[in-house]
Amino acid sequence: MALIIPLRGFTPDIGRDCFLAENATVIGDVTMGDECSVWFNTVLRGDVNTITIGNRVNIQDGSVLHTLYQKSTIEIGDDVSIGHNVTIHGAKIHDYALIGMGAVVMDDAEVGRGAIVAAGSVVLSRTKIGEGELWGGAPAKFIKMVDPEQSREINRKIAHNYLMYSRWYTHPDEPTEI
Repeated sequence: MALIIPLRGFTPDIGRDCFLAENATVIGDVTMGDECSVWFNTVLRGDVNTITIGNRVNIQDGSVLHTLYQKSTIEIGDDVSIGHNVTIHGAKIHDYALIGMGAVVMDDAEVGRGAIVAAGSVVLSRTKIGEGELWGGAPAKFIKMVDPEQSREINRKIAHNYLMYSRWYTHPDEPTEI
């Protein structure tokens, strides 16, 4: 069972039908929507400020979400995929965005709807990534616009696949296709 820690008067609020890996840690002021998945060795540290997560968000293995005390919060929209070993520190991620493996997204950065942050990228504080944009590098820079249909297909497929994977753990006797 995941480690869920109330702190400073805040108890994490986990939506319905979520999968939290047994060694995931969720602390303090965290609100999570429905059908989310928080994978192995992931930490959602709402100890110093608020973390708000939408529906059907997958936060993959080894990721860390944290904020700045009294300065930044995390807001994540619906159907967002956060790859393995990602660090999000006080940023806003809009619906259907994809944050690639090993990326870092810093305080007050914003990732637009359907945008993609390439694996290993470092999105600096206060960077604004627009809807449907692909950014990559360290520091991350605009690479190109992603075809809206391609973006929708890639981002939604990954988000929905992770919902299916989480069901293997939460509903092992049900069919595995979504």
